[in-house]
Amino acid sequence: MKRNVFSILFFLKKGQPMKNGEMPVCLRINVNRQRTEIRTRRSIDPKLWCQAKERSRGRDRLSQDLNHYIETSRVRLYQIFEKLEREEKPVSAKIVLDIFNGKTENSQRTLLGVFREHNEQCRQLIGIDYVAITVNRYDLCCRYLGELISKEYHFDDLPLKEIDNEFIRKFELYLKTERGCAQNTVIRYMKAFKKVINLAISNDWISRNPFAGIRFHEKEVVKEVLTKEELQIMIQKEFSVPRLELVRDVFIFCTFTGLAFVDVCQLKPEHIVKDSKGKLWIRKHRQKTKNICNIPLLEIPQIILDKYENHPICKKKGVCLPVMANQKMNSYLKEISDLCGIEKNISTHLARHTFATQICLSNDVPMETVSKMLGHSSLKMTQLYAKVIDTKISKDMDALANRIEGKYGEM
Repeated sequence: MKRNVFSILFFLKKGQPMKNGEMPVCLRINVNRQRTEIRTRRSIDPKLWCQAKERSRGRDRLSQDLNHYIETSRVRLYQIFEKLEREEKPVSAKIVLDIFNGKTENSQRTLLGVFREHNEQCRQLIGIDYVAITVNRYDLCCRYLGELISKEYHFDDLPLKEIDNEFIRKFELYLKTERGCAQNTVIRYMKAFKKVINLAISNDWISRNPFAGIRFHEKEVVKEVLTKEELQIMIQKEFSVPRLELVRDVFIFCTFTGLAFVDVCQLKPEHIVKDSKGKLWIRKHRQKTKNICNIPLLEIPQIILDKYENHPICKKKGVCLPVMANQKMNSYLKEISDLCGIEKNISTHLARHTFATQICLSNDVPMETVSKMLGHSSLKMTQLYAKVIDTKISKDMDALANRIEGKYGEM
C-alpha cells in the first residue's frame, strides 16, 4: 500500500500584525500535497521567531510556553496520522486537523441522523430481514424522538453523547402523556430506540450505555379468541353482500390454518402440496420470520380454496384467495361481528389466536405441534397465543376426577 506523505509547519502569518505588534502563529498540515491551515490562537514578537527551527528564540516564560505547545502539538499530530494509517482509515489534512481539534466523526454523530440512517438500511431489507410494519415502527419512533427534542430542547437534533438516562425517561413519559401510548406500545418504541443506541455503542460512537439500569416490563394481555359457538354462527351466517361473504371466508380460512394476514395474501397454489398419503398441506415460509409453516389443510379451508379457485383476482395475481387490504378487512369484520351478534373486537389477527387455542389446544394438539404450524421461532412465542380456555380446564379436571374417583375412600 502506498504510504501517505505527511508534514507539519508552524509559521507566522505575515502582513497581519496584531495591535500589540505581535504576529499570530499558524499551523499548516500537508497530506499528499493537499494542505489545510489554522491560527493557533498564539502569537509572538516577530523578532523572536526562528522560522528554520519553527520556534521562539526567547528565554522568557511566554516563549517557553509557546515552544512547549508547538512540540506537544507536533507529537500529537504525528500520533493522529500514524493511528489513521495503522487502522487503514482515510487520511487527509482536514481529517487530521478535525481530530486534533476534537471534531471527530464520532462527536458529530447525532441521534436522529443515526436513526434515519438505520431506518433507511432496514427499508432496503424489507422482504429479506424485515417486514414493512417493523420499519414503520422505527420511522414513528424516530419522528416522536424528533418531536421531543424540538419541544424540550428547542433543537432539530441532539448529539449522541448527550443522550442520557434522563432523556430516555423523558421519552417514555412523552410517549405515555403526549402520544397516549399504552404500556406495551411504549415498550415497543423503547426497544426500537435501544436498538439504535446499541448500534452506536458497537460502532464506538458513544462510550456509555444510557439504557443501563432501565428495564422494560410488559403488561400481560389476555388475547381474545372466538368460542366454538361464535365460530359456528359466523360460518353458517348467510350474507347478501358479496364483500362481507368474501371477508368472512378469508377470516375463517385463517382461523383453520393459523396463517398471518400477510401470509394469506401471498399464498399461492405452489404452497399447497400433497404428501405420500395423499393429504394436502400448506408449506410456506412466513414473511415475518422466514420460518417454514407446515399446516395440514382441513376440510373447511379446502372448501374455501375450491370456492375461489376461479376468481378473477386469483387468476390474475396467481394467488389462492382474493384478499382485500388489511384495513378494509378489519373494518368489514366489525360489520360482520355486529350482524352475527358477536360482541368482540374481531380482527384478522384474532383468527390466528383462535386457531392456536380453539382449533388446536382445546382439541389436545400438543404445544410443540402448534408452534411448528404457526412457524414460531420458539415455544415461548406460542405460549403468548395459547390462552388456556375454560372448556379445556373443565375437560382436564373431569378426566382427573375420573382417574382419582374412589382412590381415597369415602368421607
